Amino acid sequence: MEQTREYLSRYLELEEILALPVNFKNPLQDFKEVEAYADVNEAALQLRKKWNLGDDPISNIVELLEDKHIKVVPLDADMGFDGLQTTVNKTIPVIAYNSRKIVKPDRIRFTLLHELGHLLLQFGPSLTNKQVETLCHQFAGAMLLPEKAIIRELGQHRTRLYMQELGHIKTQYGISMQAVVMRAKVCGIINDHYAKQFFFIMNNNGWKVDEPVDYNGEEKSNRFDQLLLRALAEEQISMSKAAALKNQKLADFKRDFLMAF
Repeated sequence: MEQTREYLSRYLELEEILALPVNFKNPLQDFKEVEAYADVNEAALQLRKKWNLGDDPISNIVELLEDKHIKVVPLDADMGFDGLQTTVNKTIPVIAYNSRKIVKPDRIRFTLLHELGHLLLQFGPSLTNKQVETLCHQFAGAMLLPEKAIIRELGQHRTRLYMQELGHIKTQYGISMQAVVMRAKVCGIINDHYAKQFFFIMNNNGWKVDEPVDYNGEEKSNRFDQLLLRALAEEQISMSKAAALKNQKLADFKRDFLMAF
């Protein structure tokens, strides 16, 4: 958490220098308490609608969240956790992920949206922690691959799926092949027996961690750097202050940003 606080402190100082408002409002604050898959599916549809995403693939989750005033922080932490979410000063939402453990872009995307579920949704008090985690997984899947989209790709009902199909969907929507199969299961496209067979095959082939098809999208935002250069260009900060906000030595900052001048 110390890394999160340190990075966030620099980010918020930069926004304050530029007099940028902090205007985050939970777009799902009036949504009902979540109890089951149907609820998270509906919540994902509402959020996509409010954020004008349609049912198309989302190219960059980090950039999307930052544009919606949710800070995203990669943490170099031990292997004990995937991600976390919190709200600073009761106004600034933050999602962090473990960059040592969560490396592949499709996993980063899924982890961030899982934590977004924790951040935005209100869960029924009778749910166990395991049930809440499952619902956040399902929310992430529904955000990455809406029901209309997966039915468009696979059809209403299937008795068999080919790896090539799953790989195509993965590269198009930035969602793991395993998560696609879980989406197909909860959407009623395949049955539980076929899903179990699929995961048995994935485990036997060593594909649970390294799937046979990679997603090569990029998950990062340039918003901080853009704001930093804006403040520097408008002479609201000095070169040394810019380097300090970037957490770099002055010489390193000049080398990295020399083309901006």
